[in-house]
Parts: sequence; C-alpha cells; structure tokens
Amino acid sequence: MMDTKILVVDDDSNISELLKVYFTNEGYEVKTASDGVEGISFFKMYEPDIVLLDIMLPKKDGWQVCREIREVSSKPVIMITAKGEVFDKVLGLELGADDFIVKPFDMKELSARVKAVLRRYNAHRNAGDDELVKFENIEISLQKYELKLNGKAIDIPPKELELLYFLASNCNRVFTRDQLLDKVWGFDYLGDSRTVDVHVKRLREKLEGVSDKWVLKTVWGVGYKFELTGN
Repeated sequence: MMDTKILVVDDDSNISELLKVYFTNEGYEVKTASDGVEGISFFKMYEPDIVLLDIMLPKKDGWQVCREIREVSSKPVIMITAKGEVFDKVLGLELGADDFIVKPFDMKELSARVKAVLRRYNAHRNAGDDELVKFENIEISLQKYELKLNGKAIDIPPKELELLYFLASNCNRVFTRDQLLDKVWGFDYLGDSRTVDVHVKRLREKLEGVSDKWVLKTVWGVGYKFELTGN
C-alpha cells in the first residue's frame, strides 16, 4: 500500500485535510487539489492510482474533471457528493466513475470502497490473455481495455467495455439490471438502475451492423444478454 497514490480533489480544505491525514495513516501517499483545473494538472503530473473527486468544484466541476481523466486514463475515480440524487449517480457512472460516496461519509466505509475499487482495477490490469473474448467481427480485451470491431480499435468508455465484456463472456445468459450493476460496477448501487439501459443503448449504437451472428438483446421484464444467433 505504501506505493499507492491517492489524489483528493475537493475545495473544502477541512475535508481534504481529513482525507489526507486518514489515508496517510493507512499507508497511502496522498496529494490534494482544491479546484478542477488543479485536479487535472495534478492528475497528469502526479499519476495517482485512484482519485477521490468532489463534484461541486470551482473552475471545473467534478463532471468535467472525470470526463477529462477518462480521455487519457482508466485509473479509478470515486466521486464525492453532498447531493446523493439518483441523476448524480447516473451521470457520474456514465462518465466513467467507478463508485460514489455521499457526504457526510464514514471514513472506514470510504477506505473499504477505495480498497475494493483498487482491487478490481488491479485484477483487470494484471489479467492474462484469457481476458479476451472473440466472436465474428468483435474482439474485447479487458487486459488492454480495447474493443475491436472488424479488426479496428474503437473508442469506448471503460464501463461500457466492462459491461460488454461481462455479457459476451457469459453469452446466452440473461442478467437483470441489478445483477449487472453488482457484477460490473461492483458495489451496492442505491437508486435507479437506468444507467445500465443508457450503457446498453450506447453499446448498441457502436455495434449496429457489425455481425448477424450475435446480438445484444433485451429480455423484456428481465434484463439483457449477449445472444449468439447462429445465423
């Protein structure tokens, strides 16, 4: 844990200092930024292993910071919000956030979430070549975080790729939205499960017309599956 670096981006100096002291005592190396612009700059300069990102920030809000991080990196992001409304979580997850925690939060809970998110990320990063799923005209690599359609690499947000990989590696099996949230996002999701629908819709737009041998199918009243059609 000694080499694990956390970047805290929060304009509340009391919270930043609390997080810095707590996680330093836990054995992490911690850097803090007080606004969105500084957060992006520190991310590129400091190369943290995980980011704790407040939403309400000066100069650039947390949404924009998360969006810019995702343009250059798949490093984990946990968003911190005082709001807790469902739409906040949906937007954050769509942008590629890995988890959410609502103020006021318990430090032990946040620490557990940091460890869980890092564990998932490192498991994916250290995975072997077996984390590759291939069907006609599609290749999904969880190790490289890469989607190839007709042999060409396609830009895809990390969570869309993880969802597609999970469904394709369990082809012909139906999963409910709650199961997908648990398996792909990996935490107890409190609120609306429509973020899964949004991710599936965006995946379908990317996959349209690629092959008639498989389909990302809605099973009405249940959920979704990656179905091999046998055409």
